[in-house]
Amino acid sequence: MPLEPVRFAVLGAVRVFRGDVELELGGPQERAFLALLLVAAGRPVAVDDIVDVLWGADPPRSAVNVVRRHVGALRRLLEPGLAARAEGRRLIRDAGGYRLVTDGDSADLLTFRALCEEGRRTADSSPGQALELLTEALSLWRGPLAAGIPEQARAHPAFDAVDRERLVAVRQAAGAALRAGRPDAVLPELREAAARHPLDEPLQAALLLSLAAVGHRSQALAVYEAVRARLAEELGIDPGADLRDARDAVLSETQGAGARRVEDAQDALGTPGPDGVRGPCSGPDDAVAPAAAPTLPAALPPPAQLPHDIPAFTGRSAELDEAFALSGADGPRPGTVVISAIRGMAGIGKTTLAVHWAHRVADRFPDGQLYVNLRGFDPSGAVMDPGEAVRGFLDALGVPPERVPYGVDAQAALYRSVLAGRRVLVVLDNARDTEQVRPLLPGSPGCLTLVTSRSGLPGLVAAHGAHSVTLHPFDTAQARAFLVRRLGAERVAAEPAAADEISDLCAGLPLALACVAARAAGHPHFPLAAVAGELREAHGSLDAFARSDASVDVGTVFSWSSRAVSAAAARLFRLLALHPGPDFSLPAAASLAGLPARRTRPLLAELTGLHLVTEHSPGRYGFHDLLRAHAAELVDERHTGTDRRAALNRLYHHYLHTAHAADVLLAPNADPLPPPPAPEGVHPEPLADDSRALAWLTAEHAVLLAVVDAAAASGQPAQERLACQLAWALEPFFDRRGHWHDGLAVQRTALDAARRLADPGLEARGLRGLGRVEGRLGLHSRAVPRLERALELFTELDDATGRAQTHRSLGWEREQQGDLAGALRHNQVALGLFRALGERAAQASVLNSVGWYHALLGEYRHALTHCFEALTMLQQLGDRYGQAATWDSIAYAHHHLGRHPHALLGYRNALALLKDLGVPYVEADILVRVGDTHLATGDHEGARTAWEQALVLLRALNHPDAERVEARLTAREGHAGAV
Repeated sequence: MPLEPVRFAVLGAVRVFRGDVELELGGPQERAFLALLLVAAGRPVAVDDIVDVLWGADPPRSAVNVVRRHVGALRRLLEPGLAARAEGRRLIRDAGGYRLVTDGDSADLLTFRALCEEGRRTADSSPGQALELLTEALSLWRGPLAAGIPEQARAHPAFDAVDRERLVAVRQAAGAALRAGRPDAVLPELREAAARHPLDEPLQAALLLSLAAVGHRSQALAVYEAVRARLAEELGIDPGADLRDARDAVLSETQGAGARRVEDAQDALGTPGPDGVRGPCSGPDDAVAPAAAPTLPAALPPPAQLPHDIPAFTGRSAELDEAFALSGADGPRPGTVVISAIRGMAGIGKTTLAVHWAHRVADRFPDGQLYVNLRGFDPSGAVMDPGEAVRGFLDALGVPPERVPYGVDAQAALYRSVLAGRRVLVVLDNARDTEQVRPLLPGSPGCLTLVTSRSGLPGLVAAHGAHSVTLHPFDTAQARAFLVRRLGAERVAAEPAAADEISDLCAGLPLALACVAARAAGHPHFPLAAVAGELREAHGSLDAFARSDASVDVGTVFSWSSRAVSAAAARLFRLLALHPGPDFSLPAAASLAGLPARRTRPLLAELTGLHLVTEHSPGRYGFHDLLRAHAAELVDERHTGTDRRAALNRLYHHYLHTAHAADVLLAPNADPLPPPPAPEGVHPEPLADDSRALAWLTAEHAVLLAVVDAAAASGQPAQERLACQLAWALEPFFDRRGHWHDGLAVQRTALDAARRLADPGLEARGLRGLGRVEGRLGLHSRAVPRLERALELFTELDDATGRAQTHRSLGWEREQQGDLAGALRHNQVALGLFRALGERAAQASVLNSVGWYHALLGEYRHALTHCFEALTMLQQLGDRYGQAATWDSIAYAHHHLGRHPHALLGYRNALALLKDLGVPYVEADILVRVGDTHLATGDHEGARTAWEQALVLLRALNHPDAERVEARLTAREGHAGAV
């Protein structure tokens, strides 16, 4: 009897079909085994290779027996009714290994290879036909090769070889597209491949030629510069012949030299071109992003992150003249990347000069200004990680968090790609060293980077050609001019000797002069001689910043200034040194001090009046790290360890209790660990609704990361427990906003703390939290074992709620592996547990999940039963986000039952809720389904309108799904009478 036809897919998720029915594969190992057989494409696979894929370098003793069990399971799946130990005819023993019998009609990889081969054969005679064949081949890829198998399996050379075949096909398709006069035909695939392989020179050369051919010549040259810089930085080499020839071809076309250079460059790519090649399009350059980078969203303004300029800026005229010469009248010279390092001792005015300079030249950089305080010398030790800074810049540039790759190097590459071809001013303030700065440097010509640091940053000067500007203390004339600007010419002229003495006592440091001037300005009747006398008699200490080039210890100035405020304000100033974050709010300061906000507000006003604290944006305060160091010395001197621990305990409780309230609002169906009672004097911020919760979490984002780290490192068990609880309370925020990299960091910290505390319940929550965020980042081989171990611990602890929530997470992981039936089973277990517990919010949420998986499995009536039950409960609970998700599930089921008016009504209800909640990606996703439903009814205009609305939202988010929606619109336009 002939074998029943079976189809295999490996160009994406590993899948098997018999007719139109998808067969249910086993676990990750069985999928990895099948994937290896499929990429072997009919050749035998040795048992050693199978073991290597399944276990890596550390296989168990039973590995061969386990392989045999996988062989038996696959044989029975592919040939139903096969006896337990029968050899079968589809998966056979061959050459000491195993071979899967496939052909071009049964395996997508073989079809891909056949189309590529035919495309290569017709490239010379018919580039248009070759393009059609190659694009059809590329369309067979539904995602990464063998998506969903464990990472150690994916590292086998057999998979890398197939990935390289895809790259070759992309390059060949790009060459065919140029010859066929359709250079934009494969540009999306080319951009995506170039982003994944930034050092593949032939691939980047193909991107250069294609960008130039569609009229984006300046962006093509920007891609060249970005790749050249990366090759030099990471490999220490210059571009090879492929890339240079492509660059020369673009330059020749720009200068009108004809198409010959393009043909030469195509030859270098291994894609010989026929006669009659059409030259590049004559249209102007526009804002299409190079190198597969996301474009800056049209719906968002360019970033404008510069801090406020100081209206009374004084001095530094020579340094400013030098700086303006660097930045040029119209921005940096084309083709150059300008980096300027402003260095000098603490308090010398580096930040003030950089910000003033940046404001003066900001109009020369129309694509925006980025600013970050890297906290390189922060006395608290909270130096900013470069990855955190890069992710902040990507967020400011409009890159959705879910598109940010894993790892600092990949994030920095995406950042440079986003900036390629743009004119952006980047200010990197208070850098510790070159390594902290390097990932934040644009690679794009036309950008200007200002770096301030106490270090000389010799690596930046040597490796990146940075121009160094060194600041020195004010001389007597400059210091007097500074005081004139702050106190008035008449007052300074009346006591010139006193003014000069103040300058000497302040060592010419602008920060110290500003503090003294603020004190004198606040008491206009004080003679300057009296001010100088007070300062002379004061005693302070700032040993960490003592310098040989300062004539006095500048701590004297700060000590004198802090004694000029009330005792309560001075106490607050000292305690603020304990705050671990980059800045703080009034309520946080009040909790730290154990005072009501109404009493704390005037104290902050006193401190800001004397420049001891600055209000850098409405309601948010910080202070210079010199002043923080001084405050830290004072708090150590004047407060006992018990006092300091009590203040920090109040501060940590402030953030934990507020974050817990936000957690309940954002995820009413979760199981947050209730915080312990707050100590007296703690004033959590009131959060009226989920919108206010999101606003608070967004404002405190960086602070909350620092608080988790500080509490976990405190060595105090109670505070370590608080760190765990705070990390878990932040999970819904990170998940809603897609800040999974930050979520990964805090969940790791929480799990480590939980293990130090030797508390199985905390460890189970830590494993679940870390497993969830690893799953979001695609690290499924790590996530699943953590979740399974968490389930074991929750079971041992008899924690039914913990078990139920973990089953939900495991269900999501099964869905990612394509196992919808497994996902449904996990959620059904969770539903039973929540019903037994009487937890209505969680029960309502999981009811919708169960309904959704029924719908995906084609069981639409079961889906509606569960979803309507969920909707009633969610409406009673007031969970708007859950209601929107459930209306979406209901509409999806109605659509597939042919009840299109009911589907449209459900989608409209979901969209109304989502617009109010501000969740644009989910809104766009539903609008795509609205378009599908309109199309099913024959309403082509309604479909077009919905898809166009979705496209606007996705473009504003820079989301890759925009291309999918564009393809729908284009496809419909290609049919007569269609959309």
